[in-house]
Amino acid sequence: MSELKQTLTAEMKACMKAKDKNRLGVVRAMLAAIKQVEIDSQKTLEDDAEVLAILDKAMKQRKDSHQQYVDADRPDLAEQEAYEMSVIQDFMPQALTEEEINALIEEAMTATSASSMQDMGKVMGMLKPKMQGRADMSEVSKLIKAKLS
Repeated sequence: MSELKQTLTAEMKACMKAKDKNRLGVVRAMLAAIKQVEIDSQKTLEDDAEVLAILDKAMKQRKDSHQQYVDADRPDLAEQEAYEMSVIQDFMPQALTEEEINALIEEAMTATSASSMQDMGKVMGMLKPKMQGRADMSEVSKLIKAKLS
């Protein structure tokens, strides 16, 4: 079992004991998402990277919902999404700084000999495993496009 999944399970038990229903709901939703992927793929997720990808996807969904609620002037729902994002963030690795992101992009571009937009896929393919959950990949994509243009 992945270490991250074990951490989530332990957190669920701690939330139950502390009677923290709000946090418990978010943690259970994360574990349910992981379980759904395991059922769909018919295998147990052994690697933290696989679990991290699921948490990253959940974080993106919360960000999108939060923005939609803000745009629709629904502060109550936006606040709930913000809370859920903060709980998910507790389980994500430390975010990369802008300097670290740029250094990784430069390193990947050098390693793949990227010189045009046609090489974008190679660069993204090399960066995604290193940056999963630690950087917004859409922002990374914009930075790479700017450097390749």
